[in-house]
Amino acid sequence: MDSRPTSGEMAPIAEFDKSPEDTATMEDLPPPPPSSAGVVSIPVSDPPPPPESPKKQREDDEEGMGCGSWCEYVLVVVLASLLLLASLVLVLFWTLYYRKGYAWNEDPSRQFNAHPTLMIAGFISLSGFSMLLYRISRCCRKIYVKLFHMIFHALAIPCVVLGGLAVFESKNLSEPPKTHFYSMHSWMGFVTMGLFAFQFVVGFFSFIVLLCCEGATAAFRAALVPVHASFGVTTFMMAIATCVTGLTQKVHHDLGEDYTTFSEEGIIINALAMVLVALGILVSYAVRRESLTVQANTLLSERL
Repeated sequence: MDSRPTSGEMAPIAEFDKSPEDTATMEDLPPPPPSSAGVVSIPVSDPPPPPESPKKQREDDEEGMGCGSWCEYVLVVVLASLLLLASLVLVLFWTLYYRKGYAWNEDPSRQFNAHPTLMIAGFISLSGFSMLLYRISRCCRKIYVKLFHMIFHALAIPCVVLGGLAVFESKNLSEPPKTHFYSMHSWMGFVTMGLFAFQFVVGFFSFIVLLCCEGATAAFRAALVPVHASFGVTTFMMAIATCVTGLTQKVHHDLGEDYTTFSEEGIIINALAMVLVALGILVSYAVRRESLTVQANTLLSERL
């Protein structure tokens, strides 16, 4: 009897003819790939670490200073402060002891004494302390340092104005009246006062007024910082040069031949001039020496 299957029947499949795909279940199959239409894959990266606080950055900056840097820092701050006070003490001693003190309209010669005293107090002592405070202060937030920097310069303004008025009126009241703006000292003083006024106006507007829109003006104020600092040092050096030329003019007019005999008054004036020269060297070194100033990342992390 023929046992072959007919055309409508399927022959059984041998077990060894079955492939693995025939016996796989749906659970064994990999999931279908997701549709990529309209989907953009974005690589995920770790979020950046949060920025350090200004206080932490100041602490790291101070810890990074070695013993030699700290000794240099303390020496410069103490010596510069003593010289700034010494300049004011010497000019007061000179005018009170040798020039018979101060007066106003009733005595033109004593009215003139207010000129060197107020100019040194404003241009040298107050401005010098203001520059040192701003550049090398490590104990306060930048916004407070900036306010004290502005206050010291603001206190110097009435000193400069009254000092200029004193010499102007004393020459007018002299018998006979003296000529104005003929000497190198007066020309240099005029330039110095112009630079000082320009620096104060630009600094007040840029670093105080523009803080009302801090985000929009941050880049502009950051770019203006080195320009403002450079002109500040220039103004201070011009003030020292003007004071030295004025002292030289004064001793030649008042002492005459006695100046060449090492008189006591001449020695005091020379000592005052040497203190001013030392301040020009020390203050310019302090504000330009990178190891003495607060690091830039600390400055920029707070309000400019």
